[in-house]
Amino acid sequence: AFSGNTNADSVVYYKLQHSIKARFLRFVPLDWNPNGRIGMRIEVYGCTYRSEVVGFDGKSCLIYTLNKKLINALKDVISLKFKTMQSDGILLHREGQNGDHITMELTKGKLSLLINLGDTKTHPSNAQINITLGSLLDDQHWHSVLIEHFNNQVNFTVDKHTHHFHAKGEFSYLDLDYEISFGGIPVPGKSGTLSRRNFHGCFENIYYNGVNIIDLARRH
Repeated sequence: AFSGNTNADSVVYYKLQHSIKARFLRFVPLDWNPNGRIGMRIEVYGCTYRSEVVGFDGKSCLIYTLNKKLINALKDVISLKFKTMQSDGILLHREGQNGDHITMELTKGKLSLLINLGDTKTHPSNAQINITLGSLLDDQHWHSVLIEHFNNQVNFTVDKHTHHFHAKGEFSYLDLDYEISFGGIPVPGKSGTLSRRNFHGCFENIYYNGVNIIDLARRH
């Protein structure tokens, strides 16, 4: 609750301790000044927000080569926003020498996270994980994505809807290269992704373990 002014001209200013992200704000008057006229005027000021946007035409992709010194095998956090009018396309891909790969793909307006172990003979019961979230994501509105991997715990979040799962040792088996591609697959390898479409739309604020990928691309 916020107390207002007690005269016609003074301004009462409040600064919130924590930032709030919201689409709508609703103010409900609790009590009026008994000695004054009924009225209310409110102004809301936003926080500083950094936006880095990159567009993809369905034929391009953005490749990030990881710094080997900064890689933590037990922790990975990837976040981004996207908007598109196309119902299909690769958002993220990373693969290894033995056919292991992680792919995030838009399929018929739904977002899927695919974790695939190439060697099914060695790990037959844990060969593949496929998690799908969201629907109608090809509506040309911004949608947020977050992938968190700590040890063998994985959180896959799309627009605040989270699917949590235990990887049962898959990530300890994954043999991945030091490259991760956004928006498509530059040279399809052993993962059988030749027929998949590249992303056609926009990405905003791609972060990999705190690294601003789009800002790196602009500067380098």
